[in-house]
Amino acid sequence: MEDHATRSGQKKTVDLDRGIFIVRYSSAEDEAFPPKVQIFTAPGSDDAISAILHPDEQEAVLWQPGSGLVVQAVDAGQLMVEVTPTRAKGSASATVKIESLSQGKPAVELDLGADEWRAGRTDAPAAEHAAPAIRVLGHVAGRGDVVVGGNEWIGGPSAPSRIEGIAVEWPGVPRGLTVRYAVKTARPNAASGAPVDLGAFAGTRGRAMPLVGMMLELSGAAAPGYEFVVEAVFLGSPAARGRGQRVTLSGPTEREPLVGLRLSIEQAATTTQPRNAGTKPPRNQAPNRVRVFRSTGANRG
Repeated sequence: MEDHATRSGQKKTVDLDRGIFIVRYSSAEDEAFPPKVQIFTAPGSDDAISAILHPDEQEAVLWQPGSGLVVQAVDAGQLMVEVTPTRAKGSASATVKIESLSQGKPAVELDLGADEWRAGRTDAPAAEHAAPAIRVLGHVAGRGDVVVGGNEWIGGPSAPSRIEGIAVEWPGVPRGLTVRYAVKTARPNAASGAPVDLGAFAGTRGRAMPLVGMMLELSGAAAPGYEFVVEAVFLGSPAARGRGQRVTLSGPTEREPLVGLRLSIEQAATTTQPRNAGTKPPRNQAPNRVRVFRSTGANRG
């Protein structure tokens, strides 16, 4: 995640979820006399967040680009970052990055029979509709880049956060499957509406420009065997859900900021006729590609 602090003595508050984070002093406008970056725990978060310092250091202070420290959050809380000049009338412009650390997740072990294991069979049945190991990156306002696994929330109903860009990563993408996606930004921008390939970033960073819509599409020979399962929360609107080879989501007016996203790619259910997202529904029949439901919980702005 990337946060910018400017002007003398300015403080910026960053929301942190439970986890381990690296706070990095990335760059400074004045490289000869870089400003000081000091890390504080916000009031009310003392029991949730603590800094892990070098044994020779006593304060959570970063003096120059390239330095860093570790922050542990045993529960959700807030961190404060303050940037101050180190000389009279000096620059207080600096870039601080806060990166979440993860140990990953254990692989699912299939319970194969002894004969199948020794024979090295590759056609043993996997769990039906198991979600492939994808990762979703979301650039969140005030937090920066957040990476989650498939079917995990970025923001969401319980912790809505404005999402400014996304990237989908799938190291083991099957042969013959193409994944593309596009986003719509709140203001006209070159990134708005332009489809990108798997692994590429769609949206903006550090420009206070939330997403207001998105499109995801699977194509290629293997596409009929997979489908997107997406749930999105747009500010002040019911949760929107979509399922299929092509999914398009937005708020009621297409101007509501995206504040929650949960995305996975699953094996498609076996049907007598494959789904075709490009086929128009019969007259007087509403499309069933994207369905909208009212959230059971209260929407939080």
